[in-house]
Amino acid sequence: MTTRRSFLHTVALTGAATTILPNALWGATRPAKDKLGVALVGLGYYSTDLLAPALQKTKNCYLAGIVTGTPAKAEKWKKQYNIPDKNIYSYQTFDQIANNPDIDVVYVVLPPSMHEEYVIRAAKAGKHVWVEKPMAVTAKECQNMIDACAKNKRSLAVGYRLHHEPNTQEYVKVLRSGGIGKVQMVSCSAAYYDARTDHWKQKKEMGGGVMYDMGVYVIQGARLATGEEPIALTAQQYTTRPEVYKNGLDETSMVQLVFPSGARAALQTSYGMNMNYLDVTGSKGRLRMEPYSAYNGQKGSWPGGVIEHSYEVPWQQTKQMDDDAEAILNNKPMLVPGEEGLRDIRIVEAIYQAAHSGREVKLS
Repeated sequence: MTTRRSFLHTVALTGAATTILPNALWGATRPAKDKLGVALVGLGYYSTDLLAPALQKTKNCYLAGIVTGTPAKAEKWKKQYNIPDKNIYSYQTFDQIANNPDIDVVYVVLPPSMHEEYVIRAAKAGKHVWVEKPMAVTAKECQNMIDACAKNKRSLAVGYRLHHEPNTQEYVKVLRSGGIGKVQMVSCSAAYYDARTDHWKQKKEMGGGVMYDMGVYVIQGARLATGEEPIALTAQQYTTRPEVYKNGLDETSMVQLVFPSGARAALQTSYGMNMNYLDVTGSKGRLRMEPYSAYNGQKGSWPGGVIEHSYEVPWQQTKQMDDDAEAILNNKPMLVPGEEGLRDIRIVEAIYQAAHSGREVKLS
């Protein structure tokens, strides 16, 4: 398994080293704590079923507080996780978190349309911030979040669990080392059938649509596989359930990317079918991961062997939060800083532009 240090060196996501926030932005001294207190903002499925259980297994951080608009949830979490009353906040009292030394990190797990507001408020409260993907709805919002954390000298990380995941790290290492030669073609799919009809993912005003959610995984698949940023793209979007995905909201998106090296990528993402794989064709062979972005069970193959590191849910979330907490404790850059989320949202915006116009969109 490659180390975090070698992964950062190996992945080299198009000059990421020049955009990661310098350590000075979040202080030059190690915090007096050995473990960081984390407050989860939003207690939906991901917090309830994955992050909270993961925080019972972390070594560098722990569940210290919660922010919720539902009193019944607050009471349940208080009893289940022994959370003190003083560490339980509503959205109205959220800013008082600034006065709570128990909480070092605020993890924003809300619909994308709310990310900008709560990341900025958390930074102003003097807390480090983790934010779920997609980072935000627009690139401007992403930049505002980055700027707020920089201004308040707080770190910002995006919850891209796969960057911390050993199968992902290994396939990237294989590709960067020329294991299949020059990358020529990437095909990546991330999709599942979502039977819900009234979730934020089906509401445009809340940041819904498959491209913002599952689509980020396929964009990441193409960028990680090539090690490049796309320079042009075309896209098509549709729905088979217009009564659910209204006002042009995408149930299914298909995207074609062009990279500087000449490599191409074909991406598919959907809430209407089940797909999950990454297929990379190179000049000397082929690498395939399937499943590619699941919570566990990833498995890959290439001419040099098999990629398979096994673990149980919620190991990915545990590893992600431990890595990010360790970076804060040791004044190190985040593995997935805000700039990485910004790159993806710029591409998402271009995809919607291409799909609506029916034309190729050039990317700078």
